[in-house]
Amino acid sequence: MNTSIDLPEMRVFVAVVTDGSFTTAADRLGTDKARVSRIVSRMEKKLGAQLLSRSTRRLSVTEVGRDYFERAMSILTAAEAAEAAVAQQSKEPKGLLKLTAGSEFGTMVVDDWIAAFLKMAPKVSVEAEYTNRLVDIIHEGFDVAIRVGVLEDSGLSARRLGEVSYGLYAAPGYVRDSPVIATVADLKRHSLIMKTTRGRSNWTLLNGESIEKITVSPRCAVNSTIAARNLALSGLGVAHLPRFMADPLVTAGALSCVLPGWAEAPAPVHAVFASSRYMDPKVRSFVDLCLGAFKAGG
Repeated sequence: MNTSIDLPEMRVFVAVVTDGSFTTAADRLGTDKARVSRIVSRMEKKLGAQLLSRSTRRLSVTEVGRDYFERAMSILTAAEAAEAAVAQQSKEPKGLLKLTAGSEFGTMVVDDWIAAFLKMAPKVSVEAEYTNRLVDIIHEGFDVAIRVGVLEDSGLSARRLGEVSYGLYAAPGYVRDSPVIATVADLKRHSLIMKTTRGRSNWTLLNGESIEKITVSPRCAVNSTIAARNLALSGLGVAHLPRFMADPLVTAGALSCVLPGWAEAPAPVHAVFASSRYMDPKVRSFVDLCLGAFKAGG
């Protein structure tokens, strides 16, 4: 029997057993069912033992196949650990970093992080995709995703970077020429600029333990926070905006904060990636930079 170890073949067999199907394993490995079947048959011939029991209805693992599967898993885990250890010996980030983020947060925040990272890591190039769809970073080949909001249970690793806090803002001219806004109830007499979520326009405002829900029809409903900011700057009403977007405009005198302390709940921000155990130096360095930027206030 030829006892030489072929790691690619071993990975194919492990995929078949894990997925319980030649077809599913082939899809995950980016190949075709016939090739996966040939590889497993070749392994059985080389090992001189039947690893899988095949029928028209189901695929099952033989006793020998189960023992081989468990040992193969140990070998592959050790091989991955060895490769990761070698990679970690080079602490300098290098290569292509593929990342994704939401359109607005990417444009207004992640852009600055990328610029700082590229200055810090001269051997790294970045490919960024800003989109509001939920990207499958594993199957689409991304190294890291920056996500705002509560994370779904995806099985991926994540590191909390911080949170986005919010406030209510209007142009100084609007505040001066409109009725006084002293309580949340006063908002119902004002022009509101609301961002729509799945066709619904409302705010659930918190202030400590107090909760108020605003469900009035807005003067203007938009699907973009940047659009809401622009309309507020034009003096058209009160908008609910993230502080990272609004506070510089308050400092510049272009916006005023109304009802300080009232806002929707802060949204957590995470960096999401495949594995926290075997992080590529470029991924680890970028995530560390993002965390540092949040701690420094942006």
